[in-house]
Amino acid sequence: MKNKIELKKTIIISLSIIIVVSACFAIVNLYQYKIYTKNFNNAINSIVAKVITQYPNVSKTQIIEILNASSNENNILREYGIDLEQNSIVLENEQLHYQYLIINIAIIIILASLVIGLFLKYNSSKDKKLLEITKYIEEINNRNYKLDIGDNTEDELSILKNELYKTTIMLKEIAENSLNDKLSLKRSLSDISHQLKTPLTAITIMLDNILDNPELDKATRNEFIKDIKREITNINFFINTLLKLSKFDSNTINFINKKENVQKILQESIKNVAGLCDLKNIEIEMIGKNNITIICDFKWQVEAITNILKNCVEHSKQNSKVTIYYEQNNMYTKIEIKDRGKGIDREDLPHIFERFYKGKNSSSESVGIGLALAKSIIESSNAYIGVNSKIEKGSCFTIKYFK
Repeated sequence: MKNKIELKKTIIISLSIIIVVSACFAIVNLYQYKIYTKNFNNAINSIVAKVITQYPNVSKTQIIEILNASSNENNILREYGIDLEQNSIVLENEQLHYQYLIINIAIIIILASLVIGLFLKYNSSKDKKLLEITKYIEEINNRNYKLDIGDNTEDELSILKNELYKTTIMLKEIAENSLNDKLSLKRSLSDISHQLKTPLTAITIMLDNILDNPELDKATRNEFIKDIKREITNINFFINTLLKLSKFDSNTINFINKKENVQKILQESIKNVAGLCDLKNIEIEMIGKNNITIICDFKWQVEAITNILKNCVEHSKQNSKVTIYYEQNNMYTKIEIKDRGKGIDREDLPHIFERFYKGKNSSSESVGIGLALAKSIIESSNAYIGVNSKIEKGSCFTIKYFK
């Protein structure tokens, strides 16, 4: 574990108790030794005084020799009921021995009780936290992700609790994301179903008219066939765009990023919308130097710019112009694509890059995913896309590729 502060505190307190009690134990034993020595010396002093009184001819040297003699061959005191190996010559010391023995045992019992009590308290605190963690895990299993860590300290169990809290937050986010993903998938499937249902219904009706009216005039038949082809083209575009978006969602796109000429990217994108421009007689004007380059995947950038141009052309007025202006500085390369169309409503502006979003001025053929795909491609190239618009004056898409 990262931290064992609580255990260290318990050990330090225990050692402190042992040191204090050991000091008390030493003081008691020292005091006991002094009392024993005093009593014994008083007894010896009385004996020496008697000897000197009875035998004045005994010299000090002889007395000192007698006191320092270590031989106990002649155990004279045995006749008086005193065993030199087991009994104290001084009876007062014998009584004091039992008193201090009781005091020493009491000190040891107190010491043991304090240490045991301290560790029991530590274990009780640890068991309590383990019980709390067990309850938290049970709550998590019941999908209750609320966890209180306000009372946490720095011991190892609190660290475990903190890690559990992080896991809980992660599980909560996963659960919420899973629910959001399900809701998003449900909405997407509903939108896809709606987007496919409208053209398929139109195709079915037109085919029924052709089949049910074999005598239908050639001009009307050809008109139906053109409309069917247009609807099939829209469906094909819709499905292809969805497949491309799904690749972004699953991170399965392998970009081949290298230095590409901006003018070539724009020219290729213009070719992709040339047919649509011819139908509305719209001119695309390109302004910029031909030596400007960016680091990107050529094919995917053409896809993004094409979708933006397609949106601009669809919303432009007949016989108008779409202007593409591009430049480069020390920080980024900027591309501006400006149309002279109906403009985007202020309420729709924040949502224009959302999937399946169709604003108030959207065309009936719009499916609402082209700009979402363009945004995903551009942002994956370390770039930014934004839009400004004014009603009846047109819209301007700005792309910045950062170096």
